[in-house]
Amino acid sequence: MPGIVFMVIAAAAPITVVAANFPLILSVSGSIGAPLMVLVATVVLLLFSVGYAWMTPRVPDAGAFYSYVHRGLGRRAGLGTAAIALLCYVLLTVSMICYLGVQAGNLIELWTGLQLPWWLISAVMLVIVGLLGYRSIDLSAKVLGVVLVLEVIAVIAIDLGVVFSGRELTAVPFSPVEALSGAPGLGLLFVFLGFFGFEATAVFRNEARDPEKTVPRATYIAVVSVGVLYFVSSWLVISGLGGGDAVAAASANPDSVVRGLAGEVIAPIAADIVQVLVVTSMFACVLAFHNIVTRYLFTLGQRGVLPQKLAEVHSKHRAPSRASLWVSAITSVVVVVSALAQLDPVVQIYTWYSGAGAVGVLWMMALTSLAVLAFGLKHRGVAGEAPSRWVTVASILGGLGLLGALALAIWNFPFLVGGPVAAVVWGVILVGVFVGGLFLPTRNVTPSEASPVHEEVAS
Repeated sequence: MPGIVFMVIAAAAPITVVAANFPLILSVSGSIGAPLMVLVATVVLLLFSVGYAWMTPRVPDAGAFYSYVHRGLGRRAGLGTAAIALLCYVLLTVSMICYLGVQAGNLIELWTGLQLPWWLISAVMLVIVGLLGYRSIDLSAKVLGVVLVLEVIAVIAIDLGVVFSGRELTAVPFSPVEALSGAPGLGLLFVFLGFFGFEATAVFRNEARDPEKTVPRATYIAVVSVGVLYFVSSWLVISGLGGGDAVAAASANPDSVVRGLAGEVIAPIAADIVQVLVVTSMFACVLAFHNIVTRYLFTLGQRGVLPQKLAEVHSKHRAPSRASLWVSAITSVVVVVSALAQLDPVVQIYTWYSGAGAVGVLWMMALTSLAVLAFGLKHRGVAGEAPSRWVTVASILGGLGLLGALALAIWNFPFLVGGPVAAVVWGVILVGVFVGGLFLPTRNVTPSEASPVHEEVAS
């Protein structure tokens, strides 16, 4: 279980969220109500997790959203979800690898004075991620485990630095009036972005010794851990920035305000350490997303949706290495095309791709909640298969919360992807991919007929 937890929390990139997303949440919402926004997102995702965890014993493979929707809403809906999942996770992977190239380049220039093009650094990172993804997941988990521990230590150090700095710990961020002021919807949307990756616990079920117990536990641990960390840290970062001055400070210097705070409340060198950890955090996030896409291809190969060779397991590494190679190839092509198109790696690639990916992920999560309810209705009265009243209520509430988040994302879609015209284009792409997925051909292949992944990283 630790390996799976490391993988999914690493995808959430805690230090990147604290150092980069928190200032963005403050600036776009125009309020300091971030802690309550985090609380709302955590509750919604915990409610979603109840049905998600209940379905785990009833879903035999590692397709996560695809498999859950398939079981609840039928094969065609599942295929459409699979197509959206592949598109969105590839977009999220590319967005992070390009942003990583910029951040790592800034770090190299700071230390050596050498200016390297972002695409060159991104290419090197893609090779490293590809090599790790080709090997067994336990190697990736070890790398992510080290990075994640350092990230969490850094976030806690900033929190403790604020506590012991003598700065006033304001209670205003816990006011519902404050949380609802400004543009709370946009702020809440960016809070949800900070949780992405937790839902991938089911993607790694084949790597778990006892997936029926491990996947639900890992899901709850991931949501609660990330939620508590973000809730406390958002409050202390706001207090460290001066409460009422936090929005102005975050808006003026969104890229460096938290790093500057770390340098003030801990030690000057802490600002440089945070910058280094942002780079390693982004790398960990890319690696986690790479492994998620790999498991989707692996499962689709098992199901006969994609070539069955994608479901082959490496004889030595016991990993879906062939699927990993394809993920490396696909992401590399998208990065190359984006670079040749001379898109800005941050303003355009990162912002647009992650915005489109975020809408797709929320869409899939809402569909998954509906699939849990549909599966429960189909098996109502069947001993051992029907959901409890609590599972049903939690799935309904979680689904409504996710539909609300999706509505916010759609309403603010032009902001996320670069304007009204871009929003229409990306909307057509997302809907087109989903509809196209509905008609993907399948062969009569069951998961049991394909080779399982035999890695055992979870206990």
